[in-house]
Amino acid sequence: MRGAEFAELSTFVAVAETGSFTKAAQRLGIAVPTVSQTVRTLEERLDIRLLNRTTRSVAPTEAGERLLSDMQGILTQVEQAIEGVNAFRDKPTGTLRLITMRPAATTLVMPLVPQFLTEYPGITLELSADDSTTDIIAGRFDAGIRIEHLIERDMIAIPILRDLRLFAIASPGYLARCGPPSSPADLHDHACIRLRWVHDGTIMNWDFVDAKGGRGDIAVSGPLIVNDMHLVLRSVLAGIGIGYLPEPLVRDYLADGQLVRVLDGWSGYRSGLFLYYPSRRQIPMPLQAFIDFIHRNRRTIT
Repeated sequence: MRGAEFAELSTFVAVAETGSFTKAAQRLGIAVPTVSQTVRTLEERLDIRLLNRTTRSVAPTEAGERLLSDMQGILTQVEQAIEGVNAFRDKPTGTLRLITMRPAATTLVMPLVPQFLTEYPGITLELSADDSTTDIIAGRFDAGIRIEHLIERDMIAIPILRDLRLFAIASPGYLARCGPPSSPADLHDHACIRLRWVHDGTIMNWDFVDAKGGRGDIAVSGPLIVNDMHLVLRSVLAGIGIGYLPEPLVRDYLADGQLVRVLDGWSGYRSGLFLYYPSRRQIPMPLQAFIDFIHRNRRTIT
């Protein structure tokens, strides 16, 4: 197989897997017109339509489905062959593609990136922040980071944070206007910033426990609903209302006084964050390096 033919087939696979010329171009790091022309050239050379295109979607034809299935196996074998050579290097090289929930990307992964890239200069890290439940295999990601209950059961999962504690927080300005709640039930009288989960469209419950084991599960209300924790954070900083967010995301703001923890003594808990990846006989060297790095630095991750 000549290099041009392999490039055409790889481009077709990217379009078929993502269902989009734009997303395929982003994955491959090339221009959208180049992707479109490459697929068109492949179809002309094979004299058969591989993709059905509409203004809103792209999907493989029956012939395209067959070619996609065959090529996915070939590309996997090529990747494994390259990884076999990588094992002989003193330092791992290659690209590590991670997809992670947005709050974890900013509060957990990004602080580790400078040290990781310094220790592994041969690795290129591609980090995608996405709160949806993207299929990492279809998206050709090496691994992902999610809370435990959102990880598919056929994945290998490694704990990064066992438990995630959540606080009710507000700005000093809001508390000066409205006063602090003294119990979870008092939240009914406050403006609460609610979070709608991207993965299933539900609104996150605010549930609390105290040191004595008391519980307070509250269906809050308020003037604003958003679908991103960072939007909750910005809304609380702006004094719109009370938010309910993971401790790592608000820790620095609490320390410098921009935010105040309300309902002191009451906390929420969620299953922790896990690094997960498909079960394989041979883990790509860049991913193995990242796994080893996480193990070495777990005590510093909070």
